[in-house]
Amino acid sequence: MDERQSHFERTLLAHVAKLNAYSEQEDGQWTVKGFIDVFKNIYTISADTKIVSKILEIHIFPELLKFADEAGYQIVLADHQNYYPDISFVALDDPTIKFAVDLKTTYRLQDKPGYCNGFTLGSHGAYFVDRAGKKNIQFPYNEYTAHYCLGVIYDRALKTDLDETRVYDITDLESITSVISHLQFFLTEKWKIASDKSGSGNTANIGSINNVEEIVAGAGMFSRLGESWFDDYWMNYGKISISLPTGVTKKITDLESFLVYRGGDPSLIVHKHGSRKRALSE
Repeated sequence: MDERQSHFERTLLAHVAKLNAYSEQEDGQWTVKGFIDVFKNIYTISADTKIVSKILEIHIFPELLKFADEAGYQIVLADHQNYYPDISFVALDDPTIKFAVDLKTTYRLQDKPGYCNGFTLGSHGAYFVDRAGKKNIQFPYNEYTAHYCLGVIYDRALKTDLDETRVYDITDLESITSVISHLQFFLTEKWKIASDKSGSGNTANIGSINNVEEIVAGAGMFSRLGESWFDDYWMNYGKISISLPTGVTKKITDLESFLVYRGGDPSLIVHKHGSRKRALSE
């Protein structure tokens, strides 16, 4: 990591550390309670993960603008909804310096303490393989100095605590239960929290690990191998076929088989908590 990237990461981490005070009440509930109309009626937010994700992005965006202004970066938003990344930070003093930051949210699993639902880390398709290409990406992949995930992991409110059909008065504000609570923000390079499984069914998305402690620590399956192995694996995911002793041919879609095929060291794979095959959150 060069000094420019190190400074970007340290400075953004300092801002991320302040987001809890900005986003939470003293009891851990999200400071966003709902949305209001001109008649001062408050409507609660749906617990739908996509809605929560979008509102969270809107909520913290002013803080990211402050960071960009203080650190000397221009914010460039994705031109289209399906473009990568969500935000490009372009250095004002040198526009060739760019950092990709994707905003990701997911919820903790109540039936599996210490784990969350996981999320996707971008495509391993067109722009990931053709790194000078411009398909579905704001700037060519190889123009970015580094690729980051700025995420938040939260608890979902119990359905029994929510009434999405009720319309509240402004005087009821303090009594409204937030749809999420106990927000945990993190920042890490995306390769450090990647799993070796696709993250969204049939689409070409990279899946994350789903152990909360390891996500926050940036200790994914590739974290001891390095970014070059992450790139090589995901650029070739499902494209290399090998013959098994039984005579059956199979495509490589797991990291251990890939390392054996490439002559790498499988003992460097972080296996401790495994990974989820599908990530359903944004």
